[in-house]
Amino acid sequence: MSEINFLWPLSGGLLIGLSAGLYLLTTGRIAGISGLVAAAAGLTGTGSSKLALGFLAGILGGAFAAATFLRQPDIEVTSSLPLLLIGGLLVGFGTRLGSGCTSGHGVCGLARLSPRSIVATLTFMTVAALTVFAMRLFAGAL
Repeated sequence: MSEINFLWPLSGGLLIGLSAGLYLLTTGRIAGISGLVAAAAGLTGTGSSKLALGFLAGILGGAFAAATFLRQPDIEVTSSLPLLLIGGLLVGFGTRLGSGCTSGHGVCGLARLSPRSIVATLTFMTVAALTVFAMRLFAGAL
């Protein structure tokens, strides 16, 4: 791996950890994306959160800046729109059922050694691996 290929993922990971840590220290809340989206949309019962809106704007702005100034990713969508919509709805349902998403449990929860997050992360990583295995097996890709 060249130096440039090593530095971009490292710097991205450090920025994710720094922003999640600062969010926890300044607000006392976990920087889980599903919770932030709910807070930004006003679905938490406390109205729309400007801080959550700003956090989400920073995520989108950072992705836009990286794609604009660093390099354009090669994105190829190989699934149908109905399959993508069904997948998105299942992910949304899973984040509500599991009381959080990969960012909340996987990044913040594991860093705090939360037993619930450890179980949640092991569960969704196992299900993801089994899903990929099953899809490749049924699609004949194995």
